[in-house]
Amino acid sequence: MQNHCRAARPALPKAGECASFGWQSLSPREPILYPRAAACGAALLAGAVALSASPAMAAGFWVYEMGTPDLGTASAGRAALAKDAATVFGNPAGMTSLDRSQLLVGTQLVVGDVHFDRGSDTTVAGGNGGNAAGTVPGGSLYYVHNITPDFKLGGWHGSYFAGSVQYEDGWSGRYYGTKAELLTLGAGINGAYRINDWLSIGGGPFVLYGKLDQRVALNNVLDGGQDGRLRFSDDQFGVGGMAGLMLEPIQGTRFGVTYTSPVELDFNDRPATKNLGPGLQFLKDNRGLFTRKIDLGLTVPQQVMLSGYHELTDRLAIMGNLVWQNWSAFGKPDISVADTNVSNETVDLDYDDTWGVALGAQYAFAQGWLWSVGGGYDSSPMSKGERSPNLPLDQQFRLGTGVQYSFNEKITVGAAYQYMNGGDADLDVERGPLAGRLQGDYKSYDFHFVALNLIWRL
Repeated sequence: MQNHCRAARPALPKAGECASFGWQSLSPREPILYPRAAACGAALLAGAVALSASPAMAAGFWVYEMGTPDLGTASAGRAALAKDAATVFGNPAGMTSLDRSQLLVGTQLVVGDVHFDRGSDTTVAGGNGGNAAGTVPGGSLYYVHNITPDFKLGGWHGSYFAGSVQYEDGWSGRYYGTKAELLTLGAGINGAYRINDWLSIGGGPFVLYGKLDQRVALNNVLDGGQDGRLRFSDDQFGVGGMAGLMLEPIQGTRFGVTYTSPVELDFNDRPATKNLGPGLQFLKDNRGLFTRKIDLGLTVPQQVMLSGYHELTDRLAIMGNLVWQNWSAFGKPDISVADTNVSNETVDLDYDDTWGVALGAQYAFAQGWLWSVGGGYDSSPMSKGERSPNLPLDQQFRLGTGVQYSFNEKITVGAAYQYMNGGDADLDVERGPLAGRLQGDYKSYDFHFVALNLIWRL
């Protein structure tokens, strides 16, 4: 193994300390040696473990935000950074860049502001639904174990796919949905092997638990009564895998490719109903409406991420991503009772594959300190006519920044903030006389992510 230690500049760590000006592993295989400070972070660790079963939610469903330090770069460079234990998920091949075993614990708070603006062509009376998002805590856990300098094993625990919207009762889109919540929680084990000085490979399996809860109001227009209610709820397990390559043609320049496989979640349930008017109750008792099982199986999209990382100087590095996601295979239909046809309780939705880009930079501005900044864009998986209030997915814009501080060679703590805008998400859908026409857009579609993380090098 080469020694990547560099001579320090005068006002920063002295030559021979191998510190690289406070950069968090400019050359990831080197230790970081700073003046020792009292170790802290036990409370952060305990809190993250407690919250790791509460995945962060965003209306974007594919969640880049997992409480990791790269929240500060808007995930730019994720598959090429290989600076901490989060690489076990970002690119498992990057584990070979870590010189020792280490643990990363991330905690995160998500604050959403999603308000629908009812258009003049909407035919159902009601309001705008209030704030369809909320405030949700989350967390994640990553560990890499150093078997040999060239062979590593690691594990991760967290969520990368989730979404939730919930509207006020009586809103104008209630016959399309009042609540749609999809939560997932994953855990995986990966291995990595360094083939030579410039090429590493990695990968492994993971299990994904998913829970779907979807609710919709039922129009008792035949009887002139109050709305009825329908609820679909189920949970399932799916199995997937990931694989990665890491290339480092020259010191300080890395390219990474990560593939995340699709995961099948076969949700199916016999919906529960209440407050049915005489007309809908007759159809249920005599024509089987609401009595059959509904299949809302979905495929969590596969993803390919290509990332690059390049050190311009000892203090400054740039990084970027290109991302493709296979949303055309997502497959999740939408519950909507549009008419009295007993076979018309779901509506198939047509999705498009998406692509994304991200650019970021990191700057070591003082001993022990690293500043990150970045931005990203992801295209929309659907058009206006296909969008529903249960799945108001549109293009996404991200801006992030964060800082990390290394107390000593073992402990690094960090904080990051990211703003995400989900676009206008304008929609115009009409599915029959019982559902009516819903037209409008989202006057605000914003999410704020605040994360704290602890890196402990063993």
